Amino acid sequence: MFMGEHQHSIDEKGRIIIPAKFRDDLGSQFVVTRGLDNCLFVYPMSEWSILEQKLKSLPLMKSDARAFTRFFFSGATECELDKQGRVNLPGNLREYAKLDKDCIVLGVTNRVEIWSKSIWEGYFQQSEETFNEIAEKLVDLDFNF
Repeated sequence: MFMGEHQHSIDEKGRIIIPAKFRDDLGSQFVVTRGLDNCLFVYPMSEWSILEQKLKSLPLMKSDARAFTRFFFSGATECELDKQGRVNLPGNLREYAKLDKDCIVLGVTNRVEIWSKSIWEGYFQQSEETFNEIAEKLVDLDFNF
């Protein structure tokens, strides 16, 4: 399980260090793709396989399902860590997530997320203000803390 928040930088070659505590669970190869809220999602191959099967089961005749599947898979790329624990993020994904220098790497249960520091700070501030409301909505979905 991935959890925690880490601040890192992207170097001039588009590489970012993956926190050491995430490397074992990610494995030597993993998938990076466009995530929600302008971040990148990073999945171990085992989680990617599960997600791939779920997305394959979406109804092809539904335009929203086709659009989401296209968005998600068209940005996906298999990546691997170098000997220093860095991953080279493709330019199209860095552009999508507006990654330039300062980044935040998050552990979120079954995936890692990579955020632009400025976008993460704005998102976190907005979410922090509505955290109690969000928690109440989760209770409506039969989720209790």
